[in-house]
Amino acid sequence: MTRIVKKFGGTSLGDLSRIRRAAERVAAARQAGEEVAVVVSAMAGETNRLVALCREAAPLHDAREYDAVVASGEQVSAGLFAIVLQSLGVPARSWAGWQIPIRTDDRHSAALISEIETAALQERLARGEVPVVTGFQGLGPDNRITTLGRGGSDTSAVALAAALRADRCDIYTDVDGVYTTDPRIVTRARKLARISYEEMLEMASLGAKVLQIRSVALAMTHGVRVQVLSSFADEPGTLLVNEDEIVEQELVTGLAYSHNDAVITVYGVPPRPGRVADVFGPLADAGIVVDMIVQSKTPAEGAAEITFTVPRDDLARALDVLGTAREKIGYSRLEHNTDVVKISVIGIGMRSHAGVANTMFRTLAEKGIPILAISTSEIKISVLIDAAYTELALRALHSAYDLDAAE
Repeated sequence: MTRIVKKFGGTSLGDLSRIRRAAERVAAARQAGEEVAVVVSAMAGETNRLVALCREAAPLHDAREYDAVVASGEQVSAGLFAIVLQSLGVPARSWAGWQIPIRTDDRHSAALISEIETAALQERLARGEVPVVTGFQGLGPDNRITTLGRGGSDTSAVALAAALRADRCDIYTDVDGVYTTDPRIVTRARKLARISYEEMLEMASLGAKVLQIRSVALAMTHGVRVQVLSSFADEPGTLLVNEDEIVEQELVTGLAYSHNDAVITVYGVPPRPGRVADVFGPLADAGIVVDMIVQSKTPAEGAAEITFTVPRDDLARALDVLGTAREKIGYSRLEHNTDVVKISVIGIGMRSHAGVANTMFRTLAEKGIPILAISTSEIKISVLIDAAYTELALRALHSAYDLDAAE
């Protein structure tokens, strides 16, 4: 018998009619002979409401009590989902994370799953019952409820699928799969039938919001086959698989973009050994991640001009750190810019094919789009450009790599 973990996100559970539709999917799968476990998020908007209540109660609140409050959203969803399944004649029971238990570390609001004890779930599945499990939460070492961070229900579902040795984890959301790029910007974007874990991990980390990054990493580590599909359409989605399951590897699988970076330029860094370490050492000590780096010399006696990116949320802290270290570094001035976008070309086919970077640079040059910085990995090339060029760059690159859907 095929065992499937089905996870339903908040938009799939926005009201009772949507919960009923999701439950009908589960009932149909069970009727078709599948053994099903369900993982649920909170109903759409509920987590935001609970977070706002915590902040209103006390801006500096106890993280343990915060977890107790925000975890309640998933408990409501699980209970309602089980009730609806029962009304459809499907034996079901809701399970909170602490009842299984899903054990985590003690990092409240950002906990990591350490173990899932599946004996009770296995017994219920063997009886033909459908367990409806709360996503996003677990039980810490001190027997307090913990939460996994925003988007953690995807991680819960993949972790449960791994623990139950499920044949697949289906993640239902408001999109019908993974596309070659954002179809809201590039209307000729194509839905992918399959994508490798590594490619999906790159796309998720670079701005694609279809899946939470931790869930993709967990699926890759444990070899969990994950299917992303829509709650609102009856058609196959995109399957995440090992690279060797993709028979013919495309040169480029897709494009991702992110507005989450800020660029800093340090001018007039003196020409001495260790000058780069003088700039980046204090940032590393402050826990600020630096991504793209460009260094060039200026005519002023070989002084360096160093440009790099940091997460936009860390910009103010990065400027403060560099300001404090100005005397040691000896730079003349700083400039920063948040009106930038990182665009990335991703594909496992890059490992065995040349010319991907040249196509990217030539295409952007033909459109008159200046490149501010570049970074690469084995299956990715990223460029930083002015945000005003986002749509033009995505559409041009999508066509340049032959990713456009056929008309």
